[in-house]
Amino acid sequence: MQYLYVLSRLMAITGSLIFLITLHAAAQRGLPPKKKTRSTLVTKYPQHLDFLPDMVKLLKVPDGWEVKVAASGLGRPRMMYTGPQGQIYVTRRDAGDVLMLKDDNGDHVFDQLKTVLYPFKGVHGITIRNGWIYLANNTELRRYKIQPDGMFGEQQVLINDLPSGGQHPNRTIEFGPDGYLYISVGTLCNDCKEADKETATILQVDTATWKRKIYASGLRNTIGFDFHPVTGALWGVDNGGDGKGNRWPPEEVNHIVEGGNYGYPFAYGKKEVDQSREDPPGDTKEQWVKNTQPSILELTAHMAPIGFTFLDSSSGAPRDYYGDGLVCWHGSWNRSKPVGFKVQRIKFNNGIATGADDFLTGFLKPGFLFFKRKARFGRPAGVLASPDGAIYISDDANGVIYAVTRKK
Repeated sequence: MQYLYVLSRLMAITGSLIFLITLHAAAQRGLPPKKKTRSTLVTKYPQHLDFLPDMVKLLKVPDGWEVKVAASGLGRPRMMYTGPQGQIYVTRRDAGDVLMLKDDNGDHVFDQLKTVLYPFKGVHGITIRNGWIYLANNTELRRYKIQPDGMFGEQQVLINDLPSGGQHPNRTIEFGPDGYLYISVGTLCNDCKEADKETATILQVDTATWKRKIYASGLRNTIGFDFHPVTGALWGVDNGGDGKGNRWPPEEVNHIVEGGNYGYPFAYGKKEVDQSREDPPGDTKEQWVKNTQPSILELTAHMAPIGFTFLDSSSGAPRDYYGDGLVCWHGSWNRSKPVGFKVQRIKFNNGIATGADDFLTGFLKPGFLFFKRKARFGRPAGVLASPDGAIYISDDANGVIYAVTRKK
């Protein structure tokens, strides 16, 4: 009898321990969603068409503008920046190099091309300040002194331990009006709750020490960001998650403030809870989301924003464009009806985003009618408002840079 009593007590204690361990594990992981949800991942790429010069005639721009090819045959050009003598530097992530393009006669067609840096595997982000060019790939930030001929001086590695980007390795960088350098860091996968707190953020770097901190979090992948030319405020366009339907979550235009959390991975848009997610540890999604920042403007899901820049008096744009932004929509791959594949003007009123109008369209066209499959001959990636009066758009699908200019 004593044996049976001891055995029963041991079983009761063991059961209690298992219950407590289960509670602890649930608290660490968060509880699963209470509602049944369904994820549908549609993979549908428009048919790719190789670029031909006559295709430029298919492109459309607003009245008073015109578009032409500034350079072609460039492989996969991504981000661009204007150098101190008017040259354009272009990063090529896939080639691992940086190109320098020069327009000798001011016709917005590049006459010279040189490779100024190789190799820098995965190089993507680019900016220039005080005669230095700064470049970033997935994990590393470098700078080089720009020489009088536009070539680069000795390499300096400033940071070499940025978080691994996983599925989203494309770092973008820019200096703010405060003199700090800002770096975007995307999420590791489509829908991760990251262990590394620097992931799904924008980082702020003190250029006196090259130490960094998290400036804003909950940003799934804000590749395109810039500082408003009037207010100095930081704005970015964030990529929504995949596999959650054709129309949700939206692409977000966010006013990014220091210390702000923008909801990912538990919410998108104006604090819209993602019901497919588990609850965060020790909390509910609904309660957690209350302390996040809502987006200012929501746009069509899955258009995939990349480059984003503001326009000012140095851009060659008319006065009513000053303070507005341009965003490159790289184009959808997981939506039943393709969207994106264009450049839009994000309209601002008193420093706040209010809407979007098409600026450069025509890359997406009817393809094979029988199969009802559309085709595309370009994917806008980078945008540069150049002091020479042109707005340059890079297409990393067909290796073209387009120049959009005002008609004379």
